[in-house]
This record gives sequence, C-alpha cells and structure tokens, in this order.
Amino acid sequence: MVLWLVVVFILLSATLILALSFGPLKTAENIRVIRMFAAVQYLAALLLALARLMGRA
Repeated sequence: MVLWLVVVFILLSATLILALSFGPLKTAENIRVIRMFAAVQYLAALLLALARLMGRA
C-alpha cells in the first residue's frame, strides 16, 4: 500500500514539474534539464508500478 502512495507522489511531482516547465518556467535557459527531471520521475514511477504488479516489490 505504501508503495502505491510513493508512486502517486512521484507522479504528482513529475506532473507539477512538467506543468511548470510549460508555464512560468518555459523561458528558462535549462528547460531541457527541467523536463528531463520530469521524464526520469515518470520512468521511476512506471518501474515501481511494474515491479509491484509483477510481485517483485
């Protein structure tokens, strides 16, 4: 149960970062790095969810 809460928290964090990168931070010089953080978080959440569904976590 706790793992699912962690996955949801990671997804919310990545969504917030992505929303900010298309909103107020879209003119930042390092926008690709900011969006890469969101992509890595989405990947981590996906891996955690898959591990949990496969019974390995």
